[in-house]
Amino acid sequence: MANEFVKTFVQTCNYLQDPRHVARFQYVCGVKGTFPVKPSKPDGGDSETNCPGLRKRVHQGGPSPDASVDNGADGDATASLVNGMQGDVTVGPEGPPVDPDTTRAKPLRRNSLTGDVGQEFLIQNKFLFYLFTFGTELGNEMFFIAFFPFLFWNIDALVSRRLIVVWAWNLFVGQTTKDMVRWSRPASPPVVKVEVFYNSEYSMPSTHAMTGTAIPFCLFMLTYGRWQYPFLFGFCVALSWSILVCVSRVYMGMHSILEVITGFLYSLLILAFFQPILEKIDNFYMMNHFAPLVIIVSHVSLGLVAFSLDSWSTSRGDTAQALGTGVGAAIATHVNYQLGLLLDPPLSSLPLTFPSISTSLVALALLRFLIGVAVILVTRMVMKAVTIPFLCRLFGLPADDVRQARQHMKVELPYRYIVYSVVGFSCVCVGPLIFRILNIA
Repeated sequence: MANEFVKTFVQTCNYLQDPRHVARFQYVCGVKGTFPVKPSKPDGGDSETNCPGLRKRVHQGGPSPDASVDNGADGDATASLVNGMQGDVTVGPEGPPVDPDTTRAKPLRRNSLTGDVGQEFLIQNKFLFYLFTFGTELGNEMFFIAFFPFLFWNIDALVSRRLIVVWAWNLFVGQTTKDMVRWSRPASPPVVKVEVFYNSEYSMPSTHAMTGTAIPFCLFMLTYGRWQYPFLFGFCVALSWSILVCVSRVYMGMHSILEVITGFLYSLLILAFFQPILEKIDNFYMMNHFAPLVIIVSHVSLGLVAFSLDSWSTSRGDTAQALGTGVGAAIATHVNYQLGLLLDPPLSSLPLTFPSISTSLVALALLRFLIGVAVILVTRMVMKAVTIPFLCRLFGLPADDVRQARQHMKVELPYRYIVYSVVGFSCVCVGPLIFRILNIA
């Protein structure tokens, strides 16, 4: 009985890992590849579909998964591609006329470190393209830079700082799991790579699915009972958010169905672990005199473990970035508490109610957000400009090629930690201080 269950489970996993399901979903959603038709191999890419387990990842500097595939009508033009939509095209460059509603597009978010530009594709449903592009952006850096500060400065500081803790640990666990499992991205062809930024990383589990589940459900977990709103409303918003992010990763061709489901369930497991201890962690960060030392040592140690699991990829930077942000936010939480800044509302005032919307309220919120995000972005830009050349000089590396320099662990790890710990600190401590000085707190 047990053997039958294991056999069925493995067969189900193999079925859900098959990249042809991703390709079919993309086709239904109006995403069409520009792969050439090869009569001798009508099911190009099938050689990998029957082996969904351990596969060798394509390393930066080596051939891409599509290296053996001609680009068809585009020839060698992919070398000069840039990101984004190309506008309506009724006739292919060398091919037959296409549907007037079809848009020729280029992969999103070209990776400046790997140089991967991907291959053009056709979009026949613009609504789904923009919907799933929005969904996938809910798991990207710029969304976090905007979302966490807005929540902290305008709605609930306690919820925001605890959410950052869960987000940082969630990303760390997800990225390190990827580097231990070491499954490659869905084969292309048959899958169309609508996005290429993360193509050099391993893919099991989907960390977009993990953060896209952890953030809304943790937000729901932290706010229900603390704020007044219907349970069903909060749960539906969290579930819709999570589903949108998860499905968008299949649409983008970055993950199989199995990897997305695993990321969703994995994230719920992490949330279940943190739920009873999150308040204790937050109180420790605020009140314990040794908290800054413990925070720095623990996060740096975790980063060293993560960076030693495998060779360089963009996931190294994402891991250090999340841990660095967590360090900065946690230390800023300690500083705020010790200085008596941004004290949480007393328990007697709970549950909190949303204030009535007014022009002055919206104007102040927007002003705080614009000034604060500007401070964060300028801080990040300055820290990047200073940190990378400094680290290159420190370790005797040439600083003229930033891409090459950042592929060294001794540059990428401290660079990400330093830059994003300062960003996290700026969000939680510096921003509110500036608002107080400007009398817009």
